[in-house]
Amino acid sequence: MSGVSLDALLERNDAHADSLPEDHFDAVQDGQRPAVVSVCCSDSRVSQEGMWDATEPGWIFTPSNIGNQVRERHDGDLVVDGSVLYPIAHTETGTAAVVGHTGCGAITAAYRAVRGEAGEEPPGIEHRIELLVPIVEEALEKGVVAPDAEESTAINRLVEYNVRRQVEFLREAPEVPDEQRVYGFVYDFQRVYGSTPGRTYLVSADGETDPDRLRELVGEDAYDHVRSLLA
Repeated sequence: MSGVSLDALLERNDAHADSLPEDHFDAVQDGQRPAVVSVCCSDSRVSQEGMWDATEPGWIFTPSNIGNQVRERHDGDLVVDGSVLYPIAHTETGTAAVVGHTGCGAITAAYRAVRGEAGEEPPGIEHRIELLVPIVEEALEKGVVAPDAEESTAINRLVEYNVRRQVEFLREAPEVPDEQRVYGFVYDFQRVYGSTPGRTYLVSADGETDPDRLRELVGEDAYDHVRSLLA
């Protein structure tokens, strides 16, 4: 089991605090108005502030959870996850980004559950995996994954499919304003989509998933940010 000492944690915090300019938090003392809420998978290899080069406080609201899910179950119904909805409802945040990543462990667990190969998980983890299972089942029914696909290939295709479905859910949720912009990305640190590790690839924009349409949206300078495993 890996770990870190309390002294090491505090030393890292000292380095962080000492690096900040005196006025670093001045603009956000009385509240926050983040420009974007970025919903990412809980994974130590994926830094939301890092991927968006966010160094200033108050620019990005960063909920993370197992499987980069925008939904949770409440009284038997699927509703927008409160951590995602909060900045949309209370801080005038008009842009949402749903970010999956290559080699996702949550998608792997859901895929294995559908195949009857899942191991036992604690209830808190099992709950999150169960929310992903219907999406994986739907993808398999639609032929998103070939029956003889290697697991790594299947997982990465399902990662993209899950991002698309999470974007659709957020766009269609009645509590989300119609003018809300919702983008879906896959963060690639395994060189699955291209040769640049750490790049985010746009796979959905307000439900649009056609790569040609997405390239029109981002413009010529950002063509390399549009790729799809499902096109």
